[in-house]
Amino acid sequence: MLKVIIAEKPSVAKNIAEAIDAKQRRDGFFEGTQYIVTWAFGHLLELYDSKDYDEKMRSWRLENFPFIPEAFKYKVKLDQNDRQRVDQGALKQIETIRTLIGRPDVDGVISACDFDREGQIIGDIILDYLEVKKPTFRLLLNEWTPDEVIGGMSKLVPNSSMSNLKDAGIGRQWADWLIGINLTSVATLKYQRGSSKPLNIGRVLLPTLKIIYDRDLEIESFVKEAFHKLIGTFETPKGEVFDAIYTEEVGDRFDSKEKLEALKDHFAKQSFRIAEKIVEQKKEYPPTLFNLSGLQGHITSKFKGWTSDKVLKVAQDLYEKKLITYPRTASIALEESLIEKVQKVLNTQKKGLPYESEVVFHTGKRVFDNSKVESHSAIIPTYLIAKNLTNDEKAVYDAVRNRFIIQFMPVAEHEETTLHVSAESGGAPFIAKGRTQRVEGWRKVEKIISKEKNLPFVEVNDPKILKKMKIETKATQPPKHHTEKTLLRVMETCGKRLKNSKIEQVESTESDDTEDGESDLDQDQGVDVDEVPS
Repeated sequence: MLKVIIAEKPSVAKNIAEAIDAKQRRDGFFEGTQYIVTWAFGHLLELYDSKDYDEKMRSWRLENFPFIPEAFKYKVKLDQNDRQRVDQGALKQIETIRTLIGRPDVDGVISACDFDREGQIIGDIILDYLEVKKPTFRLLLNEWTPDEVIGGMSKLVPNSSMSNLKDAGIGRQWADWLIGINLTSVATLKYQRGSSKPLNIGRVLLPTLKIIYDRDLEIESFVKEAFHKLIGTFETPKGEVFDAIYTEEVGDRFDSKEKLEALKDHFAKQSFRIAEKIVEQKKEYPPTLFNLSGLQGHITSKFKGWTSDKVLKVAQDLYEKKLITYPRTASIALEESLIEKVQKVLNTQKKGLPYESEVVFHTGKRVFDNSKVESHSAIIPTYLIAKNLTNDEKAVYDAVRNRFIIQFMPVAEHEETTLHVSAESGGAPFIAKGRTQRVEGWRKVEKIISKEKNLPFVEVNDPKILKKMKIETKATQPPKHHTEKTLLRVMETCGKRLKNSKIEQVESTESDDTEDGESDLDQDQGVDVDEVPS
């Protein structure tokens, strides 16, 4: 007997078929001696529109809202280019799946859609729509390499055990529909009179726009305030010159320029010495592994013309090509059960690197930590070596690969020197700070140029000659407009105040987001119309 495997996309179906030796290509599926592998095109089915339930909903009238169906129903999705007709490709494929499952030599079905809320309901909605009675199972994978597919096929779980994930996905889908259909319609009728364009209201869209709006208001209402700094230029007995800033307990910024003018006159008559010298050795750990939003923030801030949606699309393509692990993850660490597998990946990925000898595998908590894993581990490359990538694919792949490699590189180290220069008469000091990179470590992978500031070598009580002093006047600056990177971060924290450890965890990912990427923003409008129904 055979089992039918339903993949989320044709490319994934091909990966599965190759791994399990289902070599015979048919119209809409692959067939082998044990399995038939077919596919969806993402969602083959979609929720009824309101007018499918009730003809009166063909026109929008305030008295018809709110509209809540007694039971949600699904239909074959409509053509994106002509919303008046059924998508013929989707219709053909759903009938292919129906025929395959109905074959007398088939005794079970395996859903191999992505292991997330959306993937779960893509498979489950098809199974429910076709009223499948045969046993159903779930293939749960984080990547589509042959080794993982073969291993996963030996660890199938009953599809019924995934009911919580299904409920989460269905709940989100229905909520988006209800919010979109009702609030978009009512908002359009009330605030878009005379316009043919709907005013879209969505679960994620509206609060995200509010975040942008609030930041714009902050910028518009911001009033610049001048502040002043007193900067002294000092010379050592060897003729070396450095600058230091007058600093009191409250800091080095002052509202009163007159106060600094008086201090300037006072210090002009003073002699100075090194009152204190502090040298600290500091370690710089690499940023954490990428989750989706961290990857999106990194790429959109590094390369011009990129959007979060584009990053997700390219990452998804790399995932389907078996080159990286599942991208729609919120995690910044790896499951501890993956230690052996990750060591294999590292040994493959580090070969030939100019710093190969410095890449050393370890099992530290910064990399392997179950407490930091939510459903899926962080994004890493697979053991397969990438070839013939497009420029876009290379940008994303290199980012994922480099972020993975640096976890196993030496920690970078630098030396920070702080000099306190005080007048002989006492009072608050002038402070100078220097920085020298001692160990480049992981920074060489990203080719990060250290911002070094060298101070002259001095000792405590060394005399210093005040060469000159100046008062520097600057103004406070308004908050900056949100970039995709900063917006993604705010979307994850939702304005909540977090404990320091959590803030560090969030900031170390570089950026954050709803981990379904564009899908939340794209789907939460709940209404798919180009014009307002009359």
